[in-house]
Amino acid sequence: MPPQTPSGAPRKADGFHVLVIDDDEDLCHLTADYLSPLGFHVESAHLGLDGVELACNADWHAVILDIMLPDIDGFEVLRRIRAKSKVPVIMLTGRGDEVDRVVGLELGADDYLPKTFSSRELLARLRAVIRRSGWLAESTTEKPLHEVVAGPLRICLETRAATLEDKPLILTVTEFDLLVALARNKGRVLSRDQLFDELMDCEWDVFDRAIDMHISALRKKLGDHPKEPRFIKTVRGVGYMLVVS
Repeated sequence: MPPQTPSGAPRKADGFHVLVIDDDEDLCHLTADYLSPLGFHVESAHLGLDGVELACNADWHAVILDIMLPDIDGFEVLRRIRAKSKVPVIMLTGRGDEVDRVVGLELGADDYLPKTFSSRELLARLRAVIRRSGWLAESTTEKPLHEVVAGPLRICLETRAATLEDKPLILTVTEFDLLVALARNKGRVLSRDQLFDELMDCEWDVFDRAIDMHISALRKKLGDHPKEPRFIKTVRGVGYMLVVS
């Protein structure tokens, strides 16, 4: 059954739906901006009571919950959610006290992050709780993705083969995974951090310009020119985007 909105209307079935309950609107926007290109649909509530209503009246893959809220605290929000739902909950705190972590976990939180978390760490924790909850396996079973097509590019995920205008591309493991990430997010800018997150399972050493070097190698194999790109566009100060129609 697809996730439902509070009104009962089905949401889009693709991607993972995450609710952020936090009164820090900037953090909510930044979290949504970071996660959206990676396949997450993010909604937010800035009051605890609103968060409880949303969390309990719609299906979510995960909830990110701040402890410090203006009306009721995050612990009370978690108690009320747990009375009705087993949705995975990651709790946030600006205090970082061990007591808070223990209380949150005892009340049924699935994981815990201080508000000094990095975006990469949040993504890793989200993927972990979603995987443990069984959503990731169910989603993969329901809608397997075998091929990604972007204009004249055709990428077969099962055989890890790619062609350009029906001619095979000879790509390294990392080049192939970068091409898949860009093709899946065609028309969207991906930052270096987001591209790195797409390659988290790859065994390669990371340093500041590693992504740039792999993009450069990939461009050469695509016959692309960085100043007049046919495929991979550089968005200065942000990242890269696949621009084929």
